[in-house]
Amino acid sequence: MSDNEFYPFSIEVAPLNSPKGKFGWAIRKHGKLLERSDRPHDSEERAYASATQAVERAFRPADPRRR
Repeated sequence: MSDNEFYPFSIEVAPLNSPKGKFGWAIRKHGKLLERSDRPHDSEERAYASATQAVERAFRPADPRRR
């Protein structure tokens, strides 16, 4: 599964080898790996939702109050 809605980012969701039946995601920027999920997700939809949140964090400017 891939999506170009977040150009220049793309989201790839794929089944994991271990544990079986779980899914993981990868975010690429211009084809280069930017971030990968660190947790297995129960469904493809949940994995995609998690990846979407990660991309939105990348778009959001940093909070100036945060150090």
